[in-house]
Amino acid sequence: MSWYIAIGIITVGVILTLIRALKGPTPADRMVAVDSMTTITTALLVLLGLYFKRYIYLDIALVYAVLAFVATLAVARYMEGGL
Repeated sequence: MSWYIAIGIITVGVILTLIRALKGPTPADRMVAVDSMTTITTALLVLLGLYFKRYIYLDIALVYAVLAFVATLAVARYMEGGL
């Protein structure tokens, strides 16, 4: 039962960050929302790995987090004006 609550809370978090990403008044706000969404999704992958006892999800979560971090750095550098 507690797994359903945790997954429900994570789902609500993803929906709220998606709304912020769509409504964000500035591109920086949108980028922060997308970065938050990737962090929340990483937490969801870790929870799924623990729930199903399939530890490949942990590896996928790690790769996803690293790729999201690199993408955030690239977008931040682009928004700053340098390439």
